[in-house]
Amino acid sequence: MCRPGVWTRSVDPECRQVGVKGKVMGMWNEVVSMFLNTLTPKFYVALTGTSSLISGLILIFEWWYFRKYGTSFIEQVSVSHLRPLLGGVDNSSPTNSNSSNGDADSNRQSVSECKVWRNPLNLFRGAEYNRYTWVTGREPLTYYDMNLSAQDHQTFFTCDSDHLRPADAIMQKAWRERNPQARISAAHESLELEDCATASILLAEEEATTIVEAEKLFKQALKTGEGCYRRSQQLQHHGAQYEAQHRRDTNVLVYIKRRLAMCSRKLGRTREAVKMLRDLMKEFPLLSMFNIHENLLESLLELQNYADVQAVLAKYDDISLPKSATICYTAALLKARAVSDKFSPEAASRRGLSTAEMNAVEAIHRAVEFNPHVPKYLLEMKSLILPPEHILKRGDSEAIAYAFFHLQHWKRVEGALNLLHCTWEGTFRMIPYPLEKGHLFYPYPICTETADRELLPSKRRSGFNCVCVFHEVSVYPKKELPFFILFTAGLCSFTAMLALLTHQFPELMGVFAKAFLSTLFAPLNFIMEKVESILPSSLWHQLTRI
Repeated sequence: MCRPGVWTRSVDPECRQVGVKGKVMGMWNEVVSMFLNTLTPKFYVALTGTSSLISGLILIFEWWYFRKYGTSFIEQVSVSHLRPLLGGVDNSSPTNSNSSNGDADSNRQSVSECKVWRNPLNLFRGAEYNRYTWVTGREPLTYYDMNLSAQDHQTFFTCDSDHLRPADAIMQKAWRERNPQARISAAHESLELEDCATASILLAEEEATTIVEAEKLFKQALKTGEGCYRRSQQLQHHGAQYEAQHRRDTNVLVYIKRRLAMCSRKLGRTREAVKMLRDLMKEFPLLSMFNIHENLLESLLELQNYADVQAVLAKYDDISLPKSATICYTAALLKARAVSDKFSPEAASRRGLSTAEMNAVEAIHRAVEFNPHVPKYLLEMKSLILPPEHILKRGDSEAIAYAFFHLQHWKRVEGALNLLHCTWEGTFRMIPYPLEKGHLFYPYPICTETADRELLPSKRRSGFNCVCVFHEVSVYPKKELPFFILFTAGLCSFTAMLALLTHQFPELMGVFAKAFLSTLFAPLNFIMEKVESILPSSLWHQLTRI
């Protein structure tokens, strides 16, 4: 037994073990204390400052990536690359195969839902859009939107046989021109050769500075277009070439009549516009792609002819037909009209909703679920801009186009906006979460934000390359900040605070740092003691000799 204070020539093995262990512990404590004593306040300032800088750079990159792509870069890398390496995905399993097929189906569905449509009530480029640019200096149309319009014009107003007529051949090239002045010059050149309906259309759309001038040019185009339509109608069965020409002449005639009706509506001749639209729908009932019924609904609402509006809705608000904000919100307006003048939220909370009020609230919820961006424009919680020439159904672009023309009709119905204000937010409590599950419609597509940013003029440049906000695109649902952005923000703030405190109070922070490191190394010391008690003394003796 090892007894203190007794010196003997022979050393007991137990005493030798205790001595070796004490020597090792002394060396370890000496190393730790030496490391802590060599750390100066400057080291702590450099350490915390560098950590704050690195975490700040990560935070800036994560925020930029989230604003641009809507997801966290670190999270995306973790899911896409690290998870398969850790065995989280088994591509051979049939379950994953089925899920991948489901993802592909959902992607195809979202692509079809994010189809861009021609705005039925689009403004005149020369008489309205260009005048806005002259007054404000802002461009109301994006390049993407105008490029889609150019593609529509080439589809509707050209055909393979245009090269047979010099005027049509010139217009075929004119529709492909990007420069507006080159298009206008080509249209004048075409009219010098012969009367050309598409040339008059181009001048009415882009050169006319007033609606009156545009109407005059459209009437001139109508006279030429009707003659071409009658001739091609007689020859449409003589071959594919004549059939394509007749299809083109039909599109031209429908476009001209519809724009003439819109001119009448803008010039205050609303009853004349309604008659022209009704006749056009009777003459060409199969051309539903133009959505002429939306023009008719807006004109009937201007006349406050609500019975005819209801009749049009009964025909087009069908489950088999594609919906639109005009259809859903007009149906909600008609049901709100029956109860809105006497509606009071306080009285409704006391006695409950009546059957008519319940129907109106359900119609509002249905409309808001279809397009949740519209109420903020109708309630004037968000400013309006000129509607684009193309819209994305259920997107911000469709909401702007609807509210731009229909806000006056909601204001005309007493109490309708008050009822909308009291009930529209209740829609979101009825939609299941997550949004992949719809309630009355298909789930809300996730691609609307990207398409709307292409269609709407979100930014403009002014002097010295300063970027000024023109329109803030409405986003639904609001994206929550990813965890890694919050984590890096907290880490950056914490390390920056430590760096500042260490710079201001170096001695005090040094004491705290040493205490923290001692506490941090305490578990390691405990583990070392446990290892010493388990390992044989001979091993420790060899380690000390090394």
